[in-house]
Amino acid sequence: MEAANATRGVNASCDANIDDFRNQVYSTSYSLITVLGLVGNGFALAVLIRTSRQSSPFHVYMLNLAVSDLLCVMTLPLRVLYYVNKGQWNQGDFLCRISSYALYVNLYCSVYFMAAMSVTRFLAIVFPVKNLRLVTESRARLVCAGIWLFICLSSSPFLITGQHTDPSTNKTKCFEPPEGRGVRKLVMLNYLSLVIGFATPFLVILICYAAIVWTLLSRKHTARRQRGAAGKAIRMIVIVLLTFLFSFMPYHVQRTLHLSFLARGDATCSETIAMQKSVVVTLCMAASNSCFDPLLYFFSGEGFRSRLSSMRHSVAGSAHRSAARLKAVSDPGENQQNQQNQQNQQATASSQRGGPSRRLLSIC
Repeated sequence: MEAANATRGVNASCDANIDDFRNQVYSTSYSLITVLGLVGNGFALAVLIRTSRQSSPFHVYMLNLAVSDLLCVMTLPLRVLYYVNKGQWNQGDFLCRISSYALYVNLYCSVYFMAAMSVTRFLAIVFPVKNLRLVTESRARLVCAGIWLFICLSSSPFLITGQHTDPSTNKTKCFEPPEGRGVRKLVMLNYLSLVIGFATPFLVILICYAAIVWTLLSRKHTARRQRGAAGKAIRMIVIVLLTFLFSFMPYHVQRTLHLSFLARGDATCSETIAMQKSVVVTLCMAASNSCFDPLLYFFSGEGFRSRLSSMRHSVAGSAHRSAARLKAVSDPGENQQNQQNQQNQQATASSQRGGPSRRLLSIC
């Protein structure tokens, strides 16, 4: 499924032009995605873990989505090294397979976790009473485990192809497209992943969002709490749809066209260069989904901003207590004097409160 790194069936000048463009775009894009993805998802994961006592089904899906994104962006530096070295792979066969596998596991886990979050929001808005019984944390964990198992198993074909040596350049290659019969097998695998991994969950998301919008429009008088839930739902709809339209849909459409293009074998040089460049761009767009997910946590995540606020107060309180203990250990004499002063002040205040009553009793 990886974008082609060399043009098939055309002259060497086409290969060189495509390789230069590919190396520059991939190395720059993957470096930027790595930085943004590590910072955004790492921060989100820290907030979610530190506030795990406030857990909810939506919290469970956000946590798994953040883990999936982090696992993906941690493999992107290997791709950066590959393209910086102008298509020379030096990290071994195992890491070649794992880095290719991780990208697609993240891609389809993100799709399915977004679908699960959309169904959860759908039940909360459309069936609020049944939602309390149907949607629980334990069931959300089971759904996440099922998603991980299904995606990891269905993406296992990406572990089959590892590094190989290009006979024309004598370079060790990775992330290269297959040739000959391998293209036909990849076309079948593409259609399968297109239907199961993209089209089906996307259809579920669209149905859920249509029902949510219809329900919100039909409610003329809503309570303040319901309006808050509606705002979260609208923000989630916008972010998820933008992610699909920018990251997932262009990549899947272009990947399908690209594989059909490879099977033709009669393309001209200019057509091949244009196709290869478009595939490079759409693959970078697909990998960038790891940068959009933190927006989903912050703007539509259930209580994420309140979790962030509570974590900030907790960290500030811990720092204050640590500073007080450190000060007490470093200067025990001053600490004892402060305690004595506090006791004297409390005694004085108590005597002042009790003085008038005692004088009144003596007069009586």
